[in-house]
Amino acid sequence: MKDMYESPLASRYASREMLYLFSPDKKFTTWRRLWIALARAEKDLGLPITQAQIDELEREKDNINYDLAQQKEKELRHDVMAHIHAYGALCPNAMPILHLGATSCYVGDNTDVILMREGLWLIRDKLVRVLASLAKFAAQYKALPTLGYTHYQAAQMVTVGKRATLWMNELLQDLDEVEYRLSTLRLLGCKGTTGTQASFLELFGGDREKVWELDRKIAAEMGFAPHQVQPVTGQTYTRKTDAAILATLSGIAQSAHKFATDLRLLCHMKEIEEPFEAHQVGSSAMPYKRNPMRSERICALARYVITDSMNPAMTSSLQWFERTLDDSANKRIAVSEAFLAVDAILNLYENVATGLVVHEKVIAKHIMEELPFMATENILMDAVKAGGDRQALHERIRAHSLAAGRRVKEEGLDNDLLERIAADPAFGLSKEAILRRLDPADYIGCCPEQVDRFLADFIQPVLDKYPNALTGAGAEIQV
Repeated sequence: MKDMYESPLASRYASREMLYLFSPDKKFTTWRRLWIALARAEKDLGLPITQAQIDELEREKDNINYDLAQQKEKELRHDVMAHIHAYGALCPNAMPILHLGATSCYVGDNTDVILMREGLWLIRDKLVRVLASLAKFAAQYKALPTLGYTHYQAAQMVTVGKRATLWMNELLQDLDEVEYRLSTLRLLGCKGTTGTQASFLELFGGDREKVWELDRKIAAEMGFAPHQVQPVTGQTYTRKTDAAILATLSGIAQSAHKFATDLRLLCHMKEIEEPFEAHQVGSSAMPYKRNPMRSERICALARYVITDSMNPAMTSSLQWFERTLDDSANKRIAVSEAFLAVDAILNLYENVATGLVVHEKVIAKHIMEELPFMATENILMDAVKAGGDRQALHERIRAHSLAAGRRVKEEGLDNDLLERIAADPAFGLSKEAILRRLDPADYIGCCPEQVDRFLADFIQPVLDKYPNALTGAGAEIQV
């Protein structure tokens, strides 16, 4: 059916695994798992709930009767109550104890935390795969000289592999952030309508220890440690959780945008290009073009995520007292779509990083256009060693450099700086002696060693820590 709006994040960009994670099936089966966990914990703590009722809930947990749920929501105008009735229709014996003592946020908020945790797991593994792809690239090109740029003006030399470590270092910071968010993520637990747990205290006849234990049992069944439950809440978990997680996703988007922007500039210079398939069309009007469409899409989606991260920040700051419902509609969109967009970004990032094309001769050509200027410091030292006056020679180099620069910029001619210096008797150097100073490898400093140390000390431990992330096929992009 194509007569209704569909999100491009679903139809074009995000992976099937992330789309499933934020699907109705995943959401509502998680609701039912939480209802089962609640019933089981309440039974274990002495409430009159039978094993037969729990078995009935278990048997129907994956059978989501959407038609009845939609009918009930139209009637009741309440999504959680609608699904309670739909689940209860399949489990008539368990219906009387379903959702016992809970409020809507018990299933809604706890499910959101579970989905965000699983989303961060997927994001973490994709970050690791991108790092693995960039590590191979960095190792291969660790000693290939290339022009370094400050202010987008040619500066000192770096290497292609060293530049890749800059991209990787930012992703490492993002990975640290993801790991921190996972380690500090907490369930809402069972807190009741205003966070007092009063309904559960009533159910357990005033036994506060059973109230505390209820939280711990539910957490354990859902895969959380006892300390991974919010200690105090209103009706909801603090919306700062959403804001913090989207800030982490925004950080990933920022890193990806930096990489993709660098690559777009390199593509313009024809030094490094993203993969371009045999039948790929670069432009509908200009068939010769190879537009960096993957990198451009990374930038586009990254800007969306960066701006989207403001949504939960505003929501967090605008909650009233124990809760207000103006978070719900915004939260349903902002959180899920940030995950979907970052998923798409990392799929693209991995795809591009795995297939980068390096044009070494173009890089060498650009180096030789600028290297005469960079070599002047070493030439100056040679001339001083031969008996020249450092200050006087510095001034002569400055004058020759300006003249050579005018020749390049105003006349479109080659850089003749070295010829000018060789012809200047003040330097006392032959052209051959000067040309010996034009090996680009003499100007890359510690780049190869920096790459080796970075890969060994920082990247390999990550790859060793998450070996399962590196199994299976590489990232696929939809279009």
